[in-house]
Amino acid sequence: MDTAVFLAVLGAAVMHAGWNAIVKVGLDRFSSILLMSMVQGAMALCLLPFFAAPLAAAWPWVAASALLHIGYKLFLIRAYQHGDLSQVYPLARGTAPLIVALVGAIWLGESMTAGKTAAVAAIALGVIVMSRSGGSLDRLPRKALLYALGTACFTASYTLVDGVGARIAETASGYVLWMFAGDALGLTGFALATRGPGALGRLLPAWRSGIAAGGLSLGSYWIAIWAFTLAPLALVAALRETSVLFAMLIGVFLLGERANPWRWISAGLILSGVVLMRL
Repeated sequence: MDTAVFLAVLGAAVMHAGWNAIVKVGLDRFSSILLMSMVQGAMALCLLPFFAAPLAAAWPWVAASALLHIGYKLFLIRAYQHGDLSQVYPLARGTAPLIVALVGAIWLGESMTAGKTAAVAAIALGVIVMSRSGGSLDRLPRKALLYALGTACFTASYTLVDGVGARIAETASGYVLWMFAGDALGLTGFALATRGPGALGRLLPAWRSGIAAGGLSLGSYWIAIWAFTLAPLALVAALRETSVLFAMLIGVFLLGERANPWRWISAGLILSGVVLMRL
């Protein structure tokens, strides 16, 4: 992986951790994610005139990606309804790079050296170990576990679809902007159909945080889509998950949260994976 791409994806991971820290706005999780998605969609629509549209062959990939992102968010919300954030989120994110690495090698023929494989495995294992910071996985409710693993499958799926789709589109920017516009439209329609117009009214008090979180989330995944066109998907997917490490550091050093031994062990595993990726 080129140094510029490597540093950009690390920066995207910091941005990803940042929006997760910001989305503590007093809303329920569905409303928080809906607000962020609507902000992303609005920003994407404003930026679309300045970027080329994807090639015609890429539009099915754009549509598939938007649907997968909606499914990811709905599964993540359900996982949070049955389990703690500190367990569900790392488990949902940590298993995705392993799926991407396996499918990418078989389906896309992406070569993975022993060093690259070790780097992906170390980062993924570190993220999964982070889930122990909230307690034993044995105490994770069955439904939370199933929804978390389902979320990981959605994450791996949209990563693979976006990696292929952005390359076909020949414009990473046009691809990601149209995808976010479709994602926002679909999730807003789902909210109106299931919760009525009142679902939108509840978002107004948190609009400032929504703008910050939506901007960071859009920028973070924009960088990831660009990186997908320049580096192996498994490496980009694994490096993105260092966001869990940055989120822990933000919590410990800026928010005054306590870090137990499991968190520091996981931090060491993630850091070792990053070093392996550069070596």
